[in-house]
Amino acid sequence: WGRHTMIPSGIRATIGSTIAIAAVSTLGDFIWATWIPRHRAVYGLTHGSLLFLCIGLALGYWVGRTRAGAIAGAVTGFLVAGSFYVLAPVVGFGAMFAVWFGMWIALALLNGWLNGQTRFKPAFGRGLIAAGLSGVAFYMVSGIWMPFDPAGWDYLIHFGYWNLAFLPGFAALLLGTGDNSGAGREG
Repeated sequence: WGRHTMIPSGIRATIGSTIAIAAVSTLGDFIWATWIPRHRAVYGLTHGSLLFLCIGLALGYWVGRTRAGAIAGAVTGFLVAGSFYVLAPVVGFGAMFAVWFGMWIALALLNGWLNGQTRFKPAFGRGLIAAGLSGVAFYMVSGIWMPFDPAGWDYLIHFGYWNLAFLPGFAALLLGTGDNSGAGREG
C-alpha cells in the first residue's frame, strides 16, 4: 500500500502508467496523421525512442529511478522500432504484432532491472504474461488506423483503445511487485 492513499501502489502504478502512455500514444497518432506526410524509418525510430522514453520514465517513476528508466526506455524503444523495420519487409503488417509481443518482454526485463531484480526468469515470465494479455487486447484494437482517414479520426476513441491495449501489459508488469513508495526519488 502507498503511504498517502488506500489504493495499493501496484494499482496506482498500473492505472497511472496506462493513462500516461495511452495519452502519449494518442499524441503520437495525431502527430503522425497531421505532420508526417510519408512514413519513413527515421520517423518510426524517433517515435519508438520517444514513446519508450516515456514508458521507461513511467516505470522508473514508481521506483524512484526516472532518469535510468527514461534512458533505458529510449534505447529499448529504438531497438524495438528497429526490429519492426527488420521484420516488416519479411512478414508485412504482421510484424507489428510480433514486435508488440517482444516489446512486453523487453519492458518486463527493463522493469525488473529498474526494480533491482537479479533473476531473469520472474521478469521474463511477467513479460510473457504481459505479451499474451496485451497482445490480445492490441489485436482487438489494431484497426485503430483503418481506414486511414486522419481527418475523420476521433482521438478520444484512440485514447480509449490505447488504454485497452496497454492496461493488461502494465498490470502484468506492475501488480504484485511490492511497495513502490519510492515514487519521485531519483536513483
